[in-house]
Amino acid sequence: MIYGPGMLESGITFDYGQLVLDCEFVRMIKHTIQGIPVNDETLAVDPIKEVGSGGDFLMHKHTFKHMRGQSRPEIIDRKIRGSWEKAGSTTAYERAIKKVHHILENHVPEPLPKDVLAKIRSIVIETEAEIDDLENDTLKGKI
Repeated sequence: MIYGPGMLESGITFDYGQLVLDCEFVRMIKHTIQGIPVNDETLAVDPIKEVGSGGDFLMHKHTFKHMRGQSRPEIIDRKIRGSWEKAGSTTAYERAIKKVHHILENHVPEPLPKDVLAKIRSIVIETEAEIDDLENDTLKGKI
């Protein structure tokens, strides 16, 4: 169980940038715990036979086909220092905040289905009625 994405200071503070970073870490953890399938395809048995020792595997179609199946961080930067510096030397937190702004400016949530909205509304109405009953009982000295 992963607890508290975005929380700081034992849950007293919430930080959207930290939430984005934590979500990235959770994605990476989930990817890792899925395990690594071991078979002729994932071991690239045929391409190894085809290309041979010392050959160029990076340009092989098998590499291209499977490279997207690996962990793909959005925030963590794995560039070499020179490339990172040329790209602005931003910290992971700065990149996370940029993503937060993008999400807040562009995300349009899907509306909840009408039956779900009706159920939520009924819970609210029921709870408000219970609170009113408690307040009335308290005022009348029953509690």
